Amino acid sequence: MSHFIGLSLSVLAGVAGADREADVIVYGGTSAGVVAAVQVARMGRTVIVVSPDEHLGGLSSGGLGWTDTGRKEVIGGIAREFYQRVKRHYDQPGAWVYEDPRNYERYRPEEDAIWVFEPHVAEQVFEDLITEHHIPVYRGEWLDRERGSLARAREHGVRKEGPRIVAITTLRGNAYRGTMFIDATYEGDLMAAAGVSYHVGREANSVYGETLNGVQTRNAVSHQFEKPVDPYVVPGDPSSGLAPRVHGGAPGQEGASDRRIQAYCFRMCLTNVPENRIPFPKPEGYDPSQYELLARYLATGWNDHLITFSPAPNAKTDTNNCGAFSTDNIGMNYDYPEAGYERRREIIQEHETYQKGLMWFLANDPRVPEPIRIEMGRWGLAKDEFADNGHWPHQIYVREARRMVSDFVMTELHLRGHKVTPKSVGIGSYNMDSHNTQRYIAYDKDGAAYVLNEGDVQVSPGRAYPIAYGAIVPKASESTNLLVPVCVSSSHIAYGSIRMEPVFMILGQSAATAAVRAIEEKAPVQDIDYDKLRQRLLKDNQCLEE
Repeated sequence: MSHFIGLSLSVLAGVAGADREADVIVYGGTSAGVVAAVQVARMGRTVIVVSPDEHLGGLSSGGLGWTDTGRKEVIGGIAREFYQRVKRHYDQPGAWVYEDPRNYERYRPEEDAIWVFEPHVAEQVFEDLITEHHIPVYRGEWLDRERGSLARAREHGVRKEGPRIVAITTLRGNAYRGTMFIDATYEGDLMAAAGVSYHVGREANSVYGETLNGVQTRNAVSHQFEKPVDPYVVPGDPSSGLAPRVHGGAPGQEGASDRRIQAYCFRMCLTNVPENRIPFPKPEGYDPSQYELLARYLATGWNDHLITFSPAPNAKTDTNNCGAFSTDNIGMNYDYPEAGYERRREIIQEHETYQKGLMWFLANDPRVPEPIRIEMGRWGLAKDEFADNGHWPHQIYVREARRMVSDFVMTELHLRGHKVTPKSVGIGSYNMDSHNTQRYIAYDKDGAAYVLNEGDVQVSPGRAYPIAYGAIVPKASESTNLLVPVCVSSSHIAYGSIRMEPVFMILGQSAATAAVRAIEEKAPVQDIDYDKLRQRLLKDNQCLEE
């Protein structure tokens, strides 16, 4: 789901009421969606990408340029090809406008790929892949679920015959018919509308025998308040009410389930090059009181990292959350996964206002120590990125939304190797990484109230691990011709590792390969010959074992 910019940039004009048909329909223009479409085309089958977004690539072209890779050697197939193509771009001297490549430590001429890049470079690679393979892309096409009602979506947006999807219909009234369907969205909208089981929020540890799921007050030690900050509007006075960005109520029992979602943010692309820098804009509706907790935190003398500035080529950054009060908009996204489009727009706009306001606050508010204000004033939005969206990322970082619940569920135990994972279709290796989910009130031994964050977990699984084919296919009773490479069947904490862009591309390719195999075998996706699937994946340079 993108930032809902205008619908005027469609590669192919959407004529209302039109019917289109292909062997495989990919819903979602994310990195997984593009890779899936390319794989279908390379296997000689017809494919259409139905993209709600105007821009292709999702987070990979939406600001997340500092790739969370884990072990790079297990990234193969078209995913690795993507990073190799990005590297070939930076091998050209003309690619370096604002920086000498010899000064950029992440660019190594001898390596086959580069893992950090500018957003527009990534987007162009995705566009090139689509163009080279002559793949039709219909942009600004939203599945018909406008009121957020699954009943409406099943009636109007997804047509089924028994457990098979026949066609999907968009808000424009266009129908897309296919033999196979792939849901490559971050939200799992097609999956849900097709009647596939899913979960939102955190399971209790007891559900799958895990240790890092559910409420996590004991493990949430990173991105935490390191000095006490009063939670009330009038410090020390509970009757004055809670300060903005503090949630009422207890955090919940340790390890228990809840419906909370780890925080979203925008991955900003910033620069300190004057000729390419746009000062942080003061957003409409800016309210300095929203940053009261941060002002109080700074007033304690705390002066560590406020934001992560990961360096990207051409003196730019991939800017991410860091610390107790940063770009993560904790607790403001709980109803996003299942919300209708209008409500999602409201949530995205609130996140944009919050984050733009944060940057304005840090660069201008007199309560911010002068050295921080001066340093932040040196930075701004990159003028040559996201030009059609005010230089702001067109994609919010949906770290987690719906997750499918199928006959096989990836869990912490599979990632750690305590349980066997059958029928690998890709490898993951990143930390089990959940961002904070809530900000609550705690009390010291004298009864004084202070603020804490909850939900952050960053634990290595200890190895690279296989991802099961069963995690990307629904239950056969729910759909026999749908594959889900993004909102995979996984527990919350296992998804914290799986949810990385290289893995989404890997699973997108594997899902597309399985879709074509299902067509060739005239079989439900649950029943295809795994040995033949495996052979094709290996032939196409996928890594299936560590």
